[in-house]
Amino acid sequence: MDGESILVTCYSGRSYADRPISFVWQGKKCEVKQVEKEWLEPGERHFVVKTEGRERFQLCYHEKEDRWSLAELEVKQ
Repeated sequence: MDGESILVTCYSGRSYADRPISFVWQGKKCEVKQVEKEWLEPGERHFVVKTEGRERFQLCYHEKEDRWSLAELEVKQ
């Protein structure tokens, strides 16, 4: 799943991509219920999020390319 481009809706306050709100993955809209962790790397903003279905995703916003990717997927049972 690393690097798969996805469509993300996010809250933008002082800058773009402050917090992801929802994203489309495999044709399904996933609502972000909780941002568990976030960090910055040069040119990237990373978020570990939990969805309504208890799935956890690592999302990454690549500033230079102006695109989001799904960096990691973990499904909780």
